[in-house]
Amino acid sequence: MSDITAGSAIREPYRPGQSGGHDHGGHGHGLFPATGHGQGGPASKFVTVAYGFWIFLLSDIIMFSAFFAAFAVLSKATAGGPTGKELFELTRVAAQTGLLLTSSFTGGLATLATHRRSMAATQFWLLVTGLLGAAFLFLEVQEFAAMANEQAGPSRSAFLSAFFALVGCHGTHVGLGLLWLGTMMAQLWVKGFRPELLRRLHCFGLFWHALDIIWIAIFTLVYLLGASP
Repeated sequence: MSDITAGSAIREPYRPGQSGGHDHGGHGHGLFPATGHGQGGPASKFVTVAYGFWIFLLSDIIMFSAFFAAFAVLSKATAGGPTGKELFELTRVAAQTGLLLTSSFTGGLATLATHRRSMAATQFWLLVTGLLGAAFLFLEVQEFAAMANEQAGPSRSAFLSAFFALVGCHGTHVGLGLLWLGTMMAQLWVKGFRPELLRRLHCFGLFWHALDIIWIAIFTLVYLLGASP
């Protein structure tokens, strides 16, 4: 069963072996007649929404790939300005990494709470996830402000332009994710565990985990390699 029908007695036709009856001649004359070419019929709304959101995430990853490629090409184009070794504070970046990875874990706990239909636990873990994400974003803004005060803004060199574009794009995604999260928390509190809200929460989880994966790439390829001799 899908996440939104856990515990329900309704059997889903898209699951193997759950066509609801015998399929006579491939036309699906059981309880859930097959309307597509497959024996089990079409997928549920939950599956199709998740599939469509995966396509969106792939397009987003393609965009980030372009930013990574630009940074790789321009990482040495400092124009006599400061380098990553001079600018990057790995202690702060390590703290950001810990915050974001922990927020992904607490987001998973929120998902488990939705399966139990526990409003208090769901709201608590979503709130913790949002606070951790906000702390991550605060440290990133703090880093950008410190670099700007050192005359190391995006206009200083091609290296810094590529850096601010890549890391700033990720930070923008985190900020939009926090707005999305806050909106869903309010909707969940008012409307309860409706199927459409559970689908949105599932898509948010995919989005948030994808941001974690992208950040690990930024942490490794931008900060660790950039701070190395």
